[in-house]
Amino acid sequence: MTAPAPLSITANQAVDALSRAAALNREDALRDGSLLRLPDYGQVVMTGDLHGHRANFAKLLRYAALDRTPQRHVILHELIHEEVRPGQTDQSWQLLIEAAQLKCEFPEQVHFLQSNHELAQIVGQHISKGGRDVIEEYNTAVLYAFGPAPGRTVLDAMTDFIDSYPLAVRTPNRVWISHSLPNEWDRAAFDPAIVSRREFTRADRTDGGSVYQLVWGRNHPMALLDALGKAWDVDFFLIGHQPQEMGFEVMHDRLIILSSEHNHGAFLPFDLSKQMTLDALTRNIRKFVEVA
Repeated sequence: MTAPAPLSITANQAVDALSRAAALNREDALRDGSLLRLPDYGQVVMTGDLHGHRANFAKLLRYAALDRTPQRHVILHELIHEEVRPGQTDQSWQLLIEAAQLKCEFPEQVHFLQSNHELAQIVGQHISKGGRDVIEEYNTAVLYAFGPAPGRTVLDAMTDFIDSYPLAVRTPNRVWISHSLPNEWDRAAFDPAIVSRREFTRADRTDGGSVYQLVWGRNHPMALLDALGKAWDVDFFLIGHQPQEMGFEVMHDRLIILSSEHNHGAFLPFDLSKQMTLDALTRNIRKFVEVA
């Protein structure tokens, strides 16, 4: 295991940032149950999965310039569980803490979405990637960085922070934003009204539950999008979750899938006050490599 870089934050500072950010997520004035309803002015910037890609996160912050654009909202999800080479440690916990600090600095502009990896992290559902248990690797990295006892307090604060995430965002110009959507074969069991709730049971969050289905689904044919569009009164869907080699994919004239976790990663800014079309949304897609 490689030694981590010297810490620029103590366990107490990390816990403080994560705890304050969790409270801000729960108290968000835009929150309606587990749905964020954005205003009809300003701009939103939707990302794809970041999986610890701190270079793209830094570029996102330069683009967003939140200190100079107070009416801009940034949506973050799937921050943890980066790809690591043999012998290296998962350092994506640093990005999670940085994102919590960003929420504390810009509480009305920075928002999070529940994702499958982050949900798995808090319910203890093990995920294997290339023979690696990413939950175990992540926990081990945090304990190694902070020490066993302080590290456990940081992990507890991370669990509470992730638990505070809403499930989805709805814009006034009829765009739905979530980490993913349920599978077509789960449509009969999935409850679209899950987003109106703030509290969830373990059954909601494990296989077969509506929270689980929302963040884990990968099969989204037109019939499903039509049904969800009617249930949520939206026209278009922006999600992540599915790897995209070139940063994005457009499907069925209603769905855009974004990926932000590699050098070809993309993000999507759009105005909240303008009527949206799929062409307009697609034209707005930006690549991180374009950001100086």
